[in-house]
Amino acid sequence: MLAYAVKRIGLGLLILVLVMVAMYAAVFLVPGDPATVALGPRATPELKRLLIERMGLDQPVWWQIVEFFRNALTGNLGYDVWSNRPVSTLVMEALPNTLILGLTALAVALLIGVPLGCLSVMRRGTAADAAIGVLSVGVIAVPSFVVAIYSLLLFAVTLRWLPAIGAGEAGDLFSQARALVMPAAAIALGWIGYIARMVRASMMEVMGEPHIRTARSFGLPEWKIVSKYALRIAIIPTISLVAVGLGSILSSAVFVEAVFARPGIGKLITDAVSTRNYPVVMGTVLIMTAIYVSITIAADLLIARLDPRVRDVFRG
Repeated sequence: MLAYAVKRIGLGLLILVLVMVAMYAAVFLVPGDPATVALGPRATPELKRLLIERMGLDQPVWWQIVEFFRNALTGNLGYDVWSNRPVSTLVMEALPNTLILGLTALAVALLIGVPLGCLSVMRRGTAADAAIGVLSVGVIAVPSFVVAIYSLLLFAVTLRWLPAIGAGEAGDLFSQARALVMPAAAIALGWIGYIARMVRASMMEVMGEPHIRTARSFGLPEWKIVSKYALRIAIIPTISLVAVGLGSILSSAVFVEAVFARPGIGKLITDAVSTRNYPVVMGTVLIMTAIYVSITIAADLLIARLDPRVRDVFRG
């Protein structure tokens, strides 16, 4: 188990390095002069030179990468080109809003998707099973930003039930919760379908296992067999799906934040890209990638602990 953990952590660090190398390579592949885009066509050559030096773009790419990681190890992700504030401070101010949105959407998807998958198995072959299957595939096919736009038009503009933009008033939990409903639902809707289909597929395999047949022979109710014995094993692939899909959930949160004008990582990185504020872009990407890699590693270790077959492989 320890060897497996070390291997996964090492792979996660490699992913971080490769992502940042790709980001630095992309800086030089993007057409246009960063200083001209940021300062405008009327900027003097002296101002352009100072901005290039301030962002470190006058150095070789390999040196920029080495310096970035050397500073990152000490917690220094650079400074915002325009406000001169630390990038880590800017990211940490925006990150809670994005994480709250993403985790709320994930919680909603799990709370609805897992029971739907179990219900589909318990009613397999019936109209309820077919209806859940059709609805699951249908919501998977709809992008989150489309759901966000139409929910905004319906519930905020037409019915006026929920606020259209923003994250609610500071210190008012009820206002913040109301502002969270539509964005979280827009992200969660597709993942409800994914999770329901994954749970159903996994559960169908588990229901044929010997210990399930033994439980049935003792006359246990179907709901108890599904919830107590089958779900514990069938949920393992869903954990992998959720861990891998968390990156997609956070990226969806970025687009949804733009639709609902919510403060968060989405607004931060969008503003930084539009002004070629590369220190903010690099720092934000590093932190978000680190969060994604950490969750993936935690999910892998949890699976290794839950699944006896995985434990046996690494014990041997």
